[in-house]
Amino acid sequence: MINNTHNTHRLVFEGKEIILLGTAHVSKESVRLVAHVIESEKPDTVCVELCESRFQSIRQKDKWLDKDIVKVIKEKKSFLLLSNLLLASFQKRIAEKFDIKPGEEMIKAIEAGEAAGAGIHLADRNIRITLTKTWRVMGLWDKIKLLFQLILSLGEIDEISEDDIEKMKQEDVLETILADVGKSLPALKDILIDERDQYLTHKIRTAPGNKIVAVVGAGHVPGIKKYWNQEIDFETLEQIPPKGKTSAILKWIIPMAILVLIASGFYHGGANAGTDMITWWVMANGILAGLGAIIALAHPLTILSSVLAAPLTSLNPMIAAGWVAGLVETFSRKPKVRDFEQLPEDILSIRGFWKNKITRILLVVVFTNLGSSLGTFVAIPLMVKVL
Repeated sequence: MINNTHNTHRLVFEGKEIILLGTAHVSKESVRLVAHVIESEKPDTVCVELCESRFQSIRQKDKWLDKDIVKVIKEKKSFLLLSNLLLASFQKRIAEKFDIKPGEEMIKAIEAGEAAGAGIHLADRNIRITLTKTWRVMGLWDKIKLLFQLILSLGEIDEISEDDIEKMKQEDVLETILADVGKSLPALKDILIDERDQYLTHKIRTAPGNKIVAVVGAGHVPGIKKYWNQEIDFETLEQIPPKGKTSAILKWIIPMAILVLIASGFYHGGANAGTDMITWWVMANGILAGLGAIIALAHPLTILSSVLAAPLTSLNPMIAAGWVAGLVETFSRKPKVRDFEQLPEDILSIRGFWKNKITRILLVVVFTNLGSSLGTFVAIPLMVKVL
């Protein structure tokens, strides 16, 4: 059963009373609404649209001091971490413009809930699962568009007004930033919005207590109401599906095809043709990977390592040029404590992302990998022409 009043929606599920609050993550009015409802309703439980990692980032302001950047690179989480920082930057800069803390309504929900003696229940899916699934459904061109869309979100926000903030209540922050990419890739909406709507619905319905206040971004409210009385396959929503067999096979087939192509060059065209093929392969991979490192303002040794590594790593499915470049950058310009301490401020500007040693390492990994991948696609037609 559902009963609505503007941003407050009353629902019932198996005897539980749920007050669903639709908020904007950068709205003072939302903060006041959350405090008023929790104080007046005195719920048993307060659900918040946070996952464990984002909840801990609120609780532990110095969490970044413990971050192992080398481990991030080795575990292939550079793009996930960079995406998180870019999204945090977008939200934080809007929040600062309107003189509030980013996600203050969630902070207020936690504080008001604890003051009222309510339990705190985390209702959102781990951001790592959402971004990993997003990355896997995207092709190379879509990944490039996604990266630049995130970077463009670092641009000026002076033109954003209070009215725009109200409009943002109707969208998810991820959806807002990735709108252009989503138009060409509808699967993004399924992952970013529909799946999370279902996830939030399940977590809210199964929260402990008879009276529950649930605080979520208003963009999720229509979806939660849509799925409220539907059966949800929760286990599937929590899983990161394995990479498709086609993708796994291609990781080996493409390098093998390149080697066969080079061998064919030597066999059919002689030493000159074979040598020309190798030259095109090395130049396309090395130059574009190096260009990626240069765009990230990498250390000269990092740029050199990316140029040398890319032609070889592109033939090895287990290693990426960006990982090599990222590790070289880490040891060439080892991040210091002040880099971690200044990270919250540095992510507020494009210049800061390139200045801070931590974010620059992430940029090196991502841009070098993209450059190397582009190099492969550029090299193949040039090598075929030699035949």
